[in-house]
Amino acid sequence: MRTREVRLLFVAVVVIAAAGAGLSAGQTQEQEEGFAPLFPQDGNLDGWLVRSWSDVSKPPADPNTRWVLKDGILHGGEPRGSWLLSKKEYGDFILKYDFKLGPTGNSGCALRVPLFGDPAFDGMELQMADYRYNPDAKDSELTGGIYRAIAPRKQVYKPEQWNSYVVTLEGSHLNVVLNGQVIHDLNLAEQEQVVLRHNGQPCPKVKDRPRKGHIGFQELSRGAEHVLIRNARIKVLDKPEDSPAAGHSQSSASR
Repeated sequence: MRTREVRLLFVAVVVIAAAGAGLSAGQTQEQEEGFAPLFPQDGNLDGWLVRSWSDVSKPPADPNTRWVLKDGILHGGEPRGSWLLSKKEYGDFILKYDFKLGPTGNSGCALRVPLFGDPAFDGMELQMADYRYNPDAKDSELTGGIYRAIAPRKQVYKPEQWNSYVVTLEGSHLNVVLNGQVIHDLNLAEQEQVVLRHNGQPCPKVKDRPRKGHIGFQELSRGAEHVLIRNARIKVLDKPEDSPAAGHSQSSASR
């Protein structure tokens, strides 16, 4: 075969292989082990609630606070001081997402929180905070910490870059991977640390906090830049017998 024909054949093979790889990657992202996107592609946030950062039973201090989903990226609420919480409750799940903070960024991921009180103390808050937001912060108050309760094994946060979380909650087991490194692998039932609220009063110990609740994201950054969230997806791990549909079937069968 002549040299020119060999080159053309090689180019064709490369193009076909690249197209196949792209299709495969797209299919994998859409069907990734049963994961579903946390936010709709059309930017509609009707399935979410905007609440005050310190008491999620109340609306934010500014009634015009607005979170925006644009081009697949969630932009933290403007002005600062709010939570975006799911209307749906989750028990056991794997949550994956990427986040990015500005130089004085402060956010958090709400895990199994009730719709009252402060998620950091009445549910669980997985921190996302740049050390420049509070140079005096303890390890449990920086990225990777379970706020004021449990410090991460190591600090692997990348300031002002995209970071990736994988959060697995199954019963009392919590596993958190940040940027490919395990920072928590805990039995929540053993977590008896005394944690104080911002007013100095004790809150429920981690072992006593809800095993089912809402998930969401906080905006408490200073400055013009707000938290950015992308590629958020979730895989529900609740057993079929725990679902409302299964419960209804069991009740009907017992009548």
